[in-house]
Amino acid sequence: MKLDRITINPVRMNGQPCIRNLRLTVRRVIKLLATYPSQEELRQEFPELEDEDIQQALIFASSYLDDRIIAFSQNNETAA
Repeated sequence: MKLDRITINPVRMNGQPCIRNLRLTVRRVIKLLATYPSQEELRQEFPELEDEDIQQALIFASSYLDDRIIAFSQNNETAA
């Protein structure tokens, strides 16, 4: 999938990946998704953020995660 809404510009936001060259980083979007109770409230606060922006931010972030198994000790059985 082409991530055409993710931009990286060395002179904007210290070169962090942003949404459509806005001053809204992918990292910030992921953090906002985790903290806002609903996407409706998120859109009220950030009306420039579109559904495709959110989808591409999630895809971009997930592409940097390794698929690996992490062994937990017996004491951490409830960890997600």
